[in-house]
Amino acid sequence: MDMGTAIQATYLRDLDIPGDKVQFGDLTIRFLVDEDLGNFMEIQKWIRGLGYPESEKDIVDLQKLGPGDVSGRYANDRFNIYSDATLQILSNNLVPKFQVFFKDVFPTSLSTVTFDATDTDIEYFTAEVSFKYTMYNIVDMQNRPL
Repeated sequence: MDMGTAIQATYLRDLDIPGDKVQFGDLTIRFLVDEDLGNFMEIQKWIRGLGYPESEKDIVDLQKLGPGDVSGRYANDRFNIYSDATLQILSNNLVPKFQVFFKDVFPTSLSTVTFDATDTDIEYFTAEVSFKYTMYNIVDMQNRPL
């Protein structure tokens, strides 16, 4: 989270004063890629639909997805561009303790999946995705704001 400043000029020196706009950093998540590449491809299709790298048909296809294909409150009214997201923070016993609700989420980058035939140990495929969003709120498990 970052808030800019404004400069207030005085006869002695310029003073920094709090700005009026808060900027949020990216939500970056590293995840395990499933064996069918399903979760990886879902994000890739979303980014391709937003950026239509091959033709305008990519964004048209994204906008045609039905409510069963894209969930969230924007499934029918915002052309499948945005979604909402919830991140659960777990205790050391893997019990949910807090939830972070992100509004108006959309992906901006997706890492590659590294294929390495020289590894002798079992290595699970991971990928990293970054999202932009407009706001987040942190609540406890009873939905009380912190």
